Amino acid sequence: MQAREVTRLRGPQPRFHRSPEELLETSWRLSRQIIDMTTTAGSGHPSSSLSAIDIMTALYFGGILRCDPQRPDLPERDRFILSKGHAAPALYAVLAEAGYFEPELLSTLRTIGSPLEGHPNMRRIPGVEASTGSLGQGLSIGVGHALATRLDGYDSRVYVIIGDGESEEGQVWEAALAAASFKLDHLTAILDNNGYQQTGPVSQVAPAMKPIAAKWRAFGWYVTEINGHDMGEILQALNEVREITDQPQMIIAHTKKGKGLSVFEENAVNRRHGEALSPKEAEIALAELDELRQRGELAMEYPKEDWE
Repeated sequence: MQAREVTRLRGPQPRFHRSPEELLETSWRLSRQIIDMTTTAGSGHPSSSLSAIDIMTALYFGGILRCDPQRPDLPERDRFILSKGHAAPALYAVLAEAGYFEPELLSTLRTIGSPLEGHPNMRRIPGVEASTGSLGQGLSIGVGHALATRLDGYDSRVYVIIGDGESEEGQVWEAALAAASFKLDHLTAILDNNGYQQTGPVSQVAPAMKPIAAKWRAFGWYVTEINGHDMGEILQALNEVREITDQPQMIIAHTKKGKGLSVFEENAVNRRHGEALSPKEAEIALAELDELRQRGELAMEYPKEDWE
């Protein structure tokens, strides 16, 4: 694959350049916030948020995303769109950590009058690029952003996280076809392939979804697969795709819904999709997270033979 030509960057430089070890520490702290805020609210999607938090942490704090919290509408910025909008707690934790709003606001999740709605609302929170949650639409929005920044002459990149259950929506594949047809090589989609959706395992609900990598390649995308909880692999993939020309890129991130915590793993139906933990369950989950940190095992191993 021919290397991407280096052009003068017209947007801001990445604000954060944390090491893989620092990123794991950041993700641990944000994972705790996800559990705390959803348990306090008594509702939300903690397991769906936890499967994506390592990826989002790497994007925002690993020297990848070029953005400026002081100027969230800067036209030259990179864009991140969370298409699986029910994972909003992860996005809110990341945006607060990045300085888009005060972390104290996280405790107001889903309360009346709070801007932290159950799904992200771009009219109420700085840094939210799209109001998502109606599944299947985020990649189309990303295609629009990619086309617009190209027309405006900006060297911006667009990143979109989509879900594996969400990928059953036909609009996802319409957007995939359009992105390849327009050769949007500054568009990167990341599939949070956690194996579960609301009604059950994706492999049972939509068995024809496999082989997923071959489908994206057939649509003209550059595809790479990673352990979505390994910071080294995440950063390597995010840097790798920036060198690809004439093709949009798909990073298939194999993740665990609920990040392997026992309170989620015990549910074999959907890993407690859309269920907040009780205070007692939250104590168990937080203790397990802390134990992983103490043992130096925040970098979760996920062997390829176990990938969904």
